[in-house]
Amino acid sequence: MVEFLSITLLILLAAISPGPDFFLVVKNSLQHSRKAGIFTAIGVSFSLLIHSIYCILGLALIISHSLLLFTCIKYLGASYLIYLGIKSVLAKPEERFEIGADSGRVNSAFKSFIQGLLCNLLNPKAIMFILAFFTLIIKPTMSWAVQLGYCVEIALIHFIWFSGLSLLINHQKIRASLNRIEYYVVKAMGFVLIGFGARIATLSHLV
Repeated sequence: MVEFLSITLLILLAAISPGPDFFLVVKNSLQHSRKAGIFTAIGVSFSLLIHSIYCILGLALIISHSLLLFTCIKYLGASYLIYLGIKSVLAKPEERFEIGADSGRVNSAFKSFIQGLLCNLLNPKAIMFILAFFTLIIKPTMSWAVQLGYCVEIALIHFIWFSGLSLLINHQKIRASLNRIEYYVVKAMGFVLIGFGARIATLSHLV
């Protein structure tokens, strides 16, 4: 139980550390809606589940030792973050998602899921975290059930944190206080995403 709680705390600390996923959830929650923020969180969590599964299958070691694969992931991830950031910076006030449009809700939810998925899936730092986690925490003697349990725990904790963040941002009182500066906050989130993209592009190694 002590080991489980320690690992849970470690995962939680990793989840709340500000990174591209954090700022993307904040941006989508403000620019679009609470639902968009939650679907972004689902995308991030699903990506972490993918990372975790291929780590326990040993595929992460192939990525970590392949300069070509690492370079492809690095530049794809950097380009995608910069793309999202530029879109946010250039967004106009009227582009905010309309809650009342049913087709818009579906479209925004799907786009938010894909954004969250790709933002995390193409982030070399997310790969580094998962690889380090399974290298240090997971023992060879652990059963597949226990290892898969940790995979689900990582995804679940991140989903709870990011969806909770979206709910908090869209709380009536908080939303009202941000109403006047919401447009500028979204633009600031865009610049932050561009900065993360530039930073990822300069990474020289995975492990």
